[in-house]
Amino acid sequence: MGKKAVGSGQGAGCGVRGAGRKATGLRALHPAPRTLPAREYSGTELLICLVARIMENRKMAFIGTGVPMLAAALAKKHHAPGLMAVFEFGGTDPALDCLPLNVGAQQTFQRAISAVSLAEVMEAAQRGFLEYGFVGAAQIDPFGNLNTTVIGEHSRPAVRLPGSGGGCDIGALCWRTVALVPDHNPRKFVERLDFMTTAGYLDGPGARERAGLPPGSGPYRVVSNLAVMDYDGATRRMRLHSLNPGVTVEQVRQNTGFELVVPENAGRNEPPTRDELRILRREVDPRRLYI
Repeated sequence: MGKKAVGSGQGAGCGVRGAGRKATGLRALHPAPRTLPAREYSGTELLICLVARIMENRKMAFIGTGVPMLAAALAKKHHAPGLMAVFEFGGTDPALDCLPLNVGAQQTFQRAISAVSLAEVMEAAQRGFLEYGFVGAAQIDPFGNLNTTVIGEHSRPAVRLPGSGGGCDIGALCWRTVALVPDHNPRKFVERLDFMTTAGYLDGPGARERAGLPPGSGPYRVVSNLAVMDYDGATRRMRLHSLNPGVTVEQVRQNTGFELVVPENAGRNEPPTRDELRILRREVDPRRLYI
């Protein structure tokens, strides 16, 4: 059965001819994908591709504004057509033929399977239906706890940040939380947060469960401009998973404000392929709103 039409038509408002066409037919006109040297793609494009590769077919993912939206659209057109993107304002599994500007934009409801309320979206997460949650962070600590509230003292902050939004709920209720930190430096990767907005592994093994959070849930990946991190299964501390193109282990260490677990077999992330960049530039963001 086809998707129920919600909102306006396919590709509405994109302003690009053919933006609503399916990607599969276009890909057939191109040779097999190959990776590109760094000068042929931007740091933002690399970040989007790294996040998109985490997204799986036939899984539900809570999508935030910015990079996660582009990554979800890329994943659906590239390798995960059955990815179900869920937006905070209630759009569930829209076509994403036209890039939304925020999580409440009309494009998050276009050709969606449902249009519900924020409360119902959060209820779906609480019931355990959302495998992935993608969130940003102003600060992140070794256990994946996040701060998006204040920098400095809470009563007299140096910087007042946007706050939780849905971040606290995403970190508490989604099975796998992916944090996006585009600027990897010691001011963002800190030993101790100025304020904990979103729970990661709290203070170590078993802490989430003792706090009443779902067993088996928690931080999964951290994606930055330098590397992708995961978490050590025994200590729950952040661990280097794979390096971005041209980045060294020492660069990651120098730009992390705590002792990062570094295994001997850390991998290397592949640059964007020609196919990924073609879809991203021609179909996902042809007006260059983000890239």
